[in-house]
Amino acid sequence: MTPFDLDGLFIFWGRRWDDILELVLEHISVVAISLIIATLVGVLIGFLVWNRPVPRSIAIASAGVALTIPSLALLALITPIFGLGWTPTVLSLVFYSLLPIVRNTVVGLRDVAPEIMESARGVGMSNLRILISIQLPIAWPIILTGVRVAAQLTIGIAAIAAYVAGPGLGQYIFQGLSSLGSKNALNLALTGTLGVILLALIVDALFVLITRYTTSRGLRA
Repeated sequence: MTPFDLDGLFIFWGRRWDDILELVLEHISVVAISLIIATLVGVLIGFLVWNRPVPRSIAIASAGVALTIPSLALLALITPIFGLGWTPTVLSLVFYSLLPIVRNTVVGLRDVAPEIMESARGVGMSNLRILISIQLPIAWPIILTGVRVAAQLTIGIAAIAAYVAGPGLGQYIFQGLSSLGSKNALNLALTGTLGVILLALIVDALFVLITRYTTSRGLRA
């Protein structure tokens, strides 16, 4: 195996900066698209089942199935149907993102004190208005935590999606692993891996800020 050369890595980055930036933007884009879809679907499911024991259990259990399926196996299963590239990547990322979002939405909505709910009904508020005006703001930090966990999952799994020609930094990781022994194999793998780690840290910090500035002051710890 070619020994690690820090100067060589910096030279590699300098020569391929445009290509690396393009892969970073692709990675961010596929994660953002998948996370938006998963959030809309997951929060809607949570709204529909949070106060219904049987549907709630079915929804959470069904979403939990995703974590029992290896990502490579899932990608291999859906590729013959949806082909290579963005579509199977987005579908797999949405699939893996649903559990934390659905579960945290249900937990957040159920965590609202019964006394608050009764007071709202006492002043004539409908169930829908209570859900939107009272439960959602109180549950919001918990829901965002679920989205934050889903974001970390999708950033990592998006790299694996390069196995089916998915976009993002995983392409460099797979190129490096498939060309071990060549001059730039280690540089490719390190660039992809470090890029994924850095993106995960940045996105996590971003969610901390989003949670802080979108949560009511009275609910902040």
